[in-house]
Formats: sequence, C-alpha cells, structure tokens
Amino acid sequence: MNSLNYKHLKYFWMVAKTGSIARAAHQLHITPHTISGQLSEFKDALGVELFRRAGRNLELTDAGRRILSYAEEIFVIGDELLEVLRDQTAKRTLSFRVGIADSVSKSVAYRLVEPALTLKDPARLICREGCLTPLLADLAIHRLDMIIADRPMPSNLNVRGYSHLLGQSGLTVFGAPALTTRLTGPFPACLDNAPFLLPGEEVAIRPKLVQWLESKSLRLHVVGEFDDSALVKSFGQAGAGLFVAPTAIAPHVCEQYKVEAVGRIDAVVEHLYAITTERRLTHPAVVAISKAARQNVFATAKD
Repeated sequence: MNSLNYKHLKYFWMVAKTGSIARAAHQLHITPHTISGQLSEFKDALGVELFRRAGRNLELTDAGRRILSYAEEIFVIGDELLEVLRDQTAKRTLSFRVGIADSVSKSVAYRLVEPALTLKDPARLICREGCLTPLLADLAIHRLDMIIADRPMPSNLNVRGYSHLLGQSGLTVFGAPALTTRLTGPFPACLDNAPFLLPGEEVAIRPKLVQWLESKSLRLHVVGEFDDSALVKSFGQAGAGLFVAPTAIAPHVCEQYKVEAVGRIDAVVEHLYAITTERRLTHPAVVAISKAARQNVFATAKD
C-alpha cells in the first residue's frame, strides 16, 4: 500500500458525512464524476469496500466506519494546527517598536517598557537603541511606535511628534567600594578632585550637572565621558571613577553593579519622555508604560 492520499480521505469523509456523492460534490464545488473517481482510487488503494448502497444513499461498511473514525481525528487535529498557526501569525503582526536613546538608563528603560509584555494581548517587543536624531527619523516614517528619551522633541526638526513626560528623578553619585573608601569628608565636598565619569555631550543632564559641580567649587577630575548609560556604569563598577544615575533606580544600580551610593544631587533632575506621533496616548502599550512610570518607576524618586 502506498502512503495515504489526504485528498482521497477528504472526499471519502465528505461523502460519509453527507450520505451521497452528489451532495458531497455540491459541498466541495466539484463534479460528482471527480469524487466518484477519487473514491474508486481510494478503495483500490486500501483494498476494502467503503460504502454500500442504501436506496439513493450510501452507507458505510464496517471498514468504512473504522476509517471514518480515524478521518475525524485527523481533520480535528488539522483544524487545531491551523488555529495555532493563525494565533501565532496574529501575534507576530502585533509588534511594538520602541526606540531608546543611548543616554537613557537601560535599567529605567527596562522597567518602563516591561509592562508592554504583560498586556492582555501582549505585543512582540522590538527595541532599537541609538542617538535621538536617527530614532526620530525612524519615528517619522513609522518604523518606531515610540521613543524613550531624556529630552523632549527638539523644536528645530521637521518631524511631527509629541513629547509626553513620563517622570523625573534627581541624581545619585555612585562608586565602587574600593574607590568610595578613599573619599574623605562629607558629601559633596568628598567629590573634590575625585575621579569622575562624566555624562557625554548627548546626555541632557550634563550641562546642569557640570554647573552644579562648579557651584560647589568642586574641581573635576574627569577620567572619561560617556553617552551610553550602560557603559558608564560598567566603567564605574570597575572602579574607574564615580558616576551618576537616577535616584529612582539607586537600589537596583547598587545591587546590579556592586557599587555604593555616595550622595544625592536633588538639584539636578533628569526628565524622561515618551515621544510619539500621537498627541493623545491611545496605543495600549504606550498607555501601560505611562501608567507604570507614574505609579512604579518614578513614584518614590522624590522620597
């Protein structure tokens, strides 16, 4: 016997369900002659009689009934397979594309975006990281649904977008234990001439941080400048210098990078924005992110 011909099985199943070749042909939109020929081939391939005449109708033989029970299971499983594939296809098309500016803390970005993965209808998250200007270009041509940035939409760019404040936080100075044990005096005097990892020119808080340090008559010993927030933390973890990060995630920074908090700079505030093409937030994922920012991420930033 050759392998099972599923077209033959389908025609057999339809004739068995309808009771006649004519009705099966009508359901399948083919000619009765075609079904009759296919049934004959199926019978010859199996080597058993499938139907017997009962007036104008056909009824199943004992062998036909056994084959029908298998056919039912096969087609139920086939329908389940198609349903699973349809669900997976639908989920693949529901993507949520987020751009994250280099200067944004990756720990904050994760805590902000994570609610998008727990929606009732979860989206496939696609994250892009880079400088703000190229990200805005992608937003303009709808390659991104949202951008998380540490500054609002620049007014000098010909891009339609709206800035939505997600939250704000003061800064905390951190350092590796081997470095912080060498600091002397109270904060912030202990920062004077200490090795410091300064945010790069692309980071929005840099001018205000430098101004604050100068206002305290603190001499800067700048070891390096970093646009990427994750990179500066890695250098800080290695003991290359002190660095700042949002107070809102201070416990997380200490735990993940094995560093210590030296002191808080409440006068320098970092703001985070969601930049979208929507004047009013309606995308479920963006709404969830905005809600999480207010209730969780920045809720205790001023404590």
